[in-house]
This record gives sequence, C-alpha cells and structure tokens, in this order.
Amino acid sequence: MKRLMISAAGLALMAGAAHANELTLQLKWVTQAQFAGYYVAQAKGFYEEEGLDVTIKAGGPDIAPTQVLAGGGADVVVEWMPAALAAREKGLPLVNIAQPFKSSGMMLTCLKESGITDPETDFAGKTLGVWFSGNEYPFLSWMNTLGLSTEGGEDGVTVLKQGFNVDPLLQKQAACISTMTYNEYGQVLDAGLSPDDLVTFKYEDQGVATLEDGLYVLEETLADDAKVDDLAKFVRASMKGWTYAAENPDEAAEIVLDNDETGAQTLEHQARMMREIALLLDGSDGSLDEADYQRTVDTLLSGGSDPVIAAAPEGAWVSTVTDRAFQ
Repeated sequence: MKRLMISAAGLALMAGAAHANELTLQLKWVTQAQFAGYYVAQAKGFYEEEGLDVTIKAGGPDIAPTQVLAGGGADVVVEWMPAALAAREKGLPLVNIAQPFKSSGMMLTCLKESGITDPETDFAGKTLGVWFSGNEYPFLSWMNTLGLSTEGGEDGVTVLKQGFNVDPLLQKQAACISTMTYNEYGQVLDAGLSPDDLVTFKYEDQGVATLEDGLYVLEETLADDAKVDDLAKFVRASMKGWTYAAENPDEAAEIVLDNDETGAQTLEHQARMMREIALLLDGSDGSLDEADYQRTVDTLLSGGSDPVIAAAPEGAWVSTVTDRAFQ
C-alpha cells in the first residue's frame, strides 16, 4: 500500500511537471506560412525535444491576439509592435520577448494609372486602402510623417477600411491598397495585373517601417522564473523551426497545409509566401535589435498632435528570454 501511495504521489508530480511545460501560442492571423516556423517546430519535434507541449491557435478577422492574452487564452501571442505598444499605453502590460522578423513586409500597392509616383507629392487627394484592428497604426504614422490628414480632402487622403482581400484595387475603389510582400501582392498578380501595372512603396524603403510578428507575453509572466525558462525553450525551438522553414520552403509549406483546417490554402501560394518570409527573417536570431525597436518607437511618436503613442514606452521589451535561450 505504501509503495502504491508513493507511486501515486510520483504520478501527481509528473502530471504537475507536464502541465508546467504546456504552452499556448496565439497567432495573429489564419494558418499560413507567415507562421510556418511554429508549425515546423511542432511537426519536427523541436518543441518536444525541449520538453514542451505547445498548442498553436490560429487567428482570424474576429480574433485580437492581445485580447486573447489578456483573457488568459494564451501564454504567448504573435503581434505587430505598433499594436502591442498602443495596447501597452492603454494599460495592457505587453512585453516583447523575441523578434523573429527583422524586416517589415508591409507596403502600399498602387495602380500605375493613378499617377502616383512619389508619396511626398502624389498621395494627397487619393483614396488609400488600409487594414484596421491594430494594423492601421503603421499607415497612420506614415501619413503623419508626410503631414497628410486622414480625413480626406484635397490636402489629405481618404482612408478606405480595407477587408483582408485585394478587391478595392481590382475594382478601382482605391488608388492604393495595403499589401504584404509575402501575401496580398501575390494575390494582385494572381488576379491578372502585372508588375508593370503597379507601383509599390515598401515601408522599409520609406523609412517608416515598424517591427512585425514579434512574440509577446504579459509582464507578470516574466516574474515567474520557471515560466521564463519555458519561454526560453519555446523561443529556441521556434527559431530552429524558422531556420528549417527558410531552408526548406516547400516542405514548410506542406506542413502549413497539414495544419490548415479550412482547406483554403494552396501549396503554390504557401511556398511562395515562405520564400518571401525568409527574406524578412534574414539577419535575426530571434533577439530584438534595440535600434530596430527605437526606430519603431520614433515612427509611432511622429505625427505632431496625433501620434500613435503619446510617450516613449518603458519596459516594453526584455532580452531576458532570448539571453537564456541562446546563451
């Protein structure tokens, strides 16, 4: 009987340890190659090798990662830094623990027939398509930098609330729409337009790029050393997944499709997306570059009387997790 009691106690301890190593990741958007590194890390057993049981939750148009995190529905979320810093300023203590994406994939794609050749002189009076739900912040910062009102008129721009498709450009409802290098731009080409029909302005080239697809947790999580240790294991395994995905884009695309419960994705599109994503990963080991962070903050603070954030944030990122992951 005593031996059985000890065994039961041992099983309880083992169950507790297993539970401590469970971790839930909330993605910013639907299952696609934008998140291939996490799916690859799961499929290849990289998380399991670290003693982690990771659940990956797909996002969507009605899912706000920051709200999921605040409600306890995830331990870590993938989010763009502008949305994260705006939420932090409003009282949600988000902290960036890792930054797999080094570069921004965001751009405006315009019809050449619109006559737009230079943002400094040609956006005024035009209608521009923009995503919302936190995705509008980089655009608003850019318009602030250009000194353009987003209330319309000849001296401002008219903002078209863009759905997550490219229809406003195809139907000529907007002179330009928001696109990502790895996704919507390809959709425009697939719809029959050629690069010669288009003019593109990458946020990176315009000096207003902000960090995208970072990993965020709540501040209180970092007070628990055991959780920090699990996060370090998670980041290390995730970056291993990203490295594998970048080196094997076709296989990574197949893994993404295996996890797409909607059946909406195609292998060709996901492989193309993964190759473009690899360009955004270049130069990153998962650690946040402080210069990139400061550039993002400076961009968000620009804009005179109506900046995206009102003051430079404090404590919005830590190197604790990546230092432990890669020491």
